[in-house]
Amino acid sequence: MEFCPKCGTRLTPTRKKEGKKVALQLVCSKCGYKKRAVSAPVVVPKVIERTPQESIAVIGKEEQRLRTLPTVRIECPKCGNNLAYVWQVQTRGSDESSTQFFRCTKCNYTFREYS
Repeated sequence: MEFCPKCGTRLTPTRKKEGKKVALQLVCSKCGYKKRAVSAPVVVPKVIERTPQESIAVIGKEEQRLRTLPTVRIECPKCGNNLAYVWQVQTRGSDESSTQFFRCTKCNYTFREYS
């Protein structure tokens, strides 16, 4: 990282075409000072832009069948099954206890238990 000798601002690397070659130049964004970069390798960050569609993860049907939540023995109020997935969520204030949710492994009915 280098700084401008005139104003002290950080010099940013930019590419400049010189005929068929591309040279790296350090430029001050404040006063316009320019300096040719040394031959040592300078890392120029490359910004990768993504469309919103590329950022969306699609979960297939096979992956949806995988269950990674822990299970607990509790009776489902809908079907009477004795096994359910369990997780906790802080639904109220941080000074109050969290809410425990259950999802039946048989009928997928979701119910909660307040602590």
